[in-house]
Amino acid sequence: MMKWLKANWFYLAVLAAALVLPLFITNRYYSQVITMSLLFAIGALSLNLIMGFTGQASLAHGGFFAIGAYGVAILTYTLGWNFWLALPASALLAGAVGFVVGLPALRTRGSYFAITTLCLGEIIYLIAGNWMELTGGHNGIVGIPVPSPIMIPGMGQLNFESQIPQYYLVLFFLLATLFVLYRLTKSLRGLTFLATAINEDLAEAVGINTFRTKLLSFVVANFFAGLAGGIYASLIGSISPSVASVAMTFNFLMYVLLGGITTLAGPIIGAFLIPVLLEYLQFLQDYQMILFGFLLIIVIIYFPTGFMGLYKKVSDKMKKSKVGAKRAAER
Repeated sequence: MMKWLKANWFYLAVLAAALVLPLFITNRYYSQVITMSLLFAIGALSLNLIMGFTGQASLAHGGFFAIGAYGVAILTYTLGWNFWLALPASALLAGAVGFVVGLPALRTRGSYFAITTLCLGEIIYLIAGNWMELTGGHNGIVGIPVPSPIMIPGMGQLNFESQIPQYYLVLFFLLATLFVLYRLTKSLRGLTFLATAINEDLAEAVGINTFRTKLLSFVVANFFAGLAGGIYASLIGSISPSVASVAMTFNFLMYVLLGGITTLAGPIIGAFLIPVLLEYLQFLQDYQMILFGFLLIIVIIYFPTGFMGLYKKVSDKMKKSKVGAKRAAER
């Protein structure tokens, strides 16, 4: 037990900090920014599964995020469903669309797959903006109800009207997503994901069905993207076609690439740091994309695994220096 605590003390400290953070953030605006950052971390983690662990550059992630968002909006606001039924239904819808689209799209590779998914994302954006009867067109849907209250034995009814319960709701789903993806990527199936990403032809040669592997990864990634979108719609209270835009997909790409691709901590770090940094750079709003484009180039060239890669390099150097100092002292 002590050995496990010693090996995982950093992650436990981060979890403890996340649990007590709302008690110290009293500003409603900052609290909203942090909650949205955790929510976008769910979407970033799901994109990292298909892009980082499986090596497929999906450019329709914003579209699947929008499917979940519009699904919850239509089911709760238009049809009067309970949020706790609408959310899994919308996430399953995003996964089902990913399955149908993935059957032909995943038979392509590299840039062809990226272009195919980019076109898919644009199609979803056009549908959201032009199907007036269903989506409200470019006016969107306004008045989406917050998550329905739930009964907790011994504690009574838990409402999600205020920001603190909403924060813990998003944190719960983030931890659940992280747990599922950790178990998946560390399993034998996760090794087939990595094998497909590293060398798809070699993976097929050793008996891995790479098409099924990519399809599974694509469906799971889109399910969690839809889950994040559904929570987003309910917390924000209104949505428009902008949730399906290329800009939304680009944001998820930024979180993954700058945070650290093929890691689980990296997308969370990226989704947390970049939105907070954007708030402090409001005065550079016209030049933000130039700044982040330059930062992205630097990271891709010198730190291909993002912030987590930089942290790992520094950590390894410190460990080597400590080992060298210890050996020198023993002599």
